[in-house]
Amino acid sequence: MVASLTIAIAVVIGFIVYYKILGNPANFEGIDKEGEFTEPVDGNILGTIYKGGFIVPFLIAVNLTVIIFVIERFITLSRSKGRGNINRFIVKIKSLVEAGDTTSAIEECDKQKGSLANVVRAGLEKYDAMAADTSLDKEKKVEILKSELEEATALELPMLSKNLVIISTCASIGTLIGLIGTVLGMIKSFSAMQSGAPDPGKLALGISEALINTFLGIFASTIAIICYNYFSTKIDQMTHSIDEAGFSIVQNFSATQK
Repeated sequence: MVASLTIAIAVVIGFIVYYKILGNPANFEGIDKEGEFTEPVDGNILGTIYKGGFIVPFLIAVNLTVIIFVIERFITLSRSKGRGNINRFIVKIKSLVEAGDTTSAIEECDKQKGSLANVVRAGLEKYDAMAADTSLDKEKKVEILKSELEEATALELPMLSKNLVIISTCASIGTLIGLIGTVLGMIKSFSAMQSGAPDPGKLALGISEALINTFLGIFASTIAIICYNYFSTKIDQMTHSIDEAGFSIVQNFSATQK
């Protein structure tokens, strides 16, 4: 619901920006007989973008959506890493577990915080519980420990990948919406050439509309694709660290149990 509301707000902001900021009369030389803005003031980028037509507000909304969710993912993934360096945290946890000091390892998890620390902490707590349990055999204890680590990981991963589907969707629809604007602009250009002598003003307006929509669509898609791949790589690294820490805990437990 929050994601849907965010997208809806981005669309509303897109229209406000289009009509109130880009469509400010000060950005144009005047108004023609049909009540439309004439040419943008020389060098005025806002007026030029306004001439991209009614597709522009939707493209602004797509760009805003990408920016909003990219910022959200940056914040979330930064928090998921915890307070300290992940590699140093894993090395420290390994050394403490190998030394049999699970209490200190749990304390380190509390200091580190984040998704990795949450999974390791859950594994260490189950490690202590299984070590104290004399009613189960070694194989059963190992299976229970593995299951606990898998469950803890399954709880953390959705939070890491949340909203990535929105960014990937924007990467696709940004180009498609821009293409619609491009086609509409080219249609206007060809319409201006139907009569014997083409109207230079209408021809230029159609080409300008096509290029503006193409730019905004490609810009949104480019940012979305780059950020999506970046976040996917970060999540893969986090998952690998979780698996590495979990494997170390299971291996050490298996080696110390009879």
